[in-house]
Amino acid sequence: MTLAFVLYKYFPFGGLQRDFMRIALECQKRGHGIRVYTPIWEGEVPPGFDVRVAPVKALFNHRRNEKFSAWLAADLARDPVDRVIGFNKMPGLDVYYAADGCFEDKAQTLRNPIYRRWGRYKHFADYERAVFAPESKTEVLMISEVQQPLFIKHYHTPIERFHLLPPGIAQDRRAPANAAEIRADFRREFKLADDDLLLVQIGSGFKTKGLDRSLKALAALPRAMRKRTRLIAIGQDDPKPFLLQVKALGLSDQVQILKGRSDIPRFLLGADLLIHPAYNENTGTVLLEAVVAGLPVLVTDVCGYAHYIAEADAGRVVPSPFEQDAFNRMLAQMLEDDAARAAWSRNGLAFADTADLYSMPQHAADVILAERP
Repeated sequence: MTLAFVLYKYFPFGGLQRDFMRIALECQKRGHGIRVYTPIWEGEVPPGFDVRVAPVKALFNHRRNEKFSAWLAADLARDPVDRVIGFNKMPGLDVYYAADGCFEDKAQTLRNPIYRRWGRYKHFADYERAVFAPESKTEVLMISEVQQPLFIKHYHTPIERFHLLPPGIAQDRRAPANAAEIRADFRREFKLADDDLLLVQIGSGFKTKGLDRSLKALAALPRAMRKRTRLIAIGQDDPKPFLLQVKALGLSDQVQILKGRSDIPRFLLGADLLIHPAYNENTGTVLLEAVVAGLPVLVTDVCGYAHYIAEADAGRVVPSPFEQDAFNRMLAQMLEDDAARAAWSRNGLAFADTADLYSMPQHAADVILAERP
């Protein structure tokens, strides 16, 4: 079969983008042709991929999406494929990979009612309905149990169209045999003393991921602990507002904000704690990447994968509603308790050996390639 994969932007460091790449490569490994449609492609093209970059531009995202959909439909009419797999919600998909949560639920619960009169709302609502309406034929690959009931509530989607996938952690995220050596080299490179503490926050979209909360918590640490604690945030986003916050909090010597990069496993092995106080997060793959690397995690309970941290006893989960003072205390407690961090690390490594945290690409390919009635 020839498969068309569709996404609004490809760059090597996004969670959705990495999931797309691993699923597409799995389908290619099984002998199928891979075509990709996107308005933006950054990075290398894998051998055998036919990447078609749409020449569409618009001032607003929703207008660009509409132009892209029209261009995509025209190209597919001219040069058809056997299946169309989307990683963003849009009309005309055979399979949708649900990387994002329910837009309609957010619009009704988090937005001012006047928002629903805007063109932007209508666009995203229509594109979500095209996937989830009862009459749609789109099969849905779910990566978060939390979101499925919301889609059913708003769209009455038949439950048999949902396929819940296990996580898809890359095996290279697991702690290797020479983890201690990698950690020592990393800490030398970043000039970390033996008793220094390193927090890492990893993921594009610093605002959604709660970097502001992390900076406030770092500033609130007891003075002696704060002096030996550093934070490195990594992701594709504009760091300017957060660098202003860093300066205002007097943390300029302790905080680094880095662009997305390919050597994340070194940071997971070199750090003392992954901090992830997200405002919302459909899954949070990096949480499990930390667990399988033996890095304790502090995460808000709104993240789809936060339950794994509790199940593995590999860190602490911040309850809702979020309170900054409570979060500050939890961070301080985790940093001052070396024995607890060592136990959380051991628990994470043990969990990595027994839980199915890796087979998402294989399961996704099974659904994509399944015979249709």
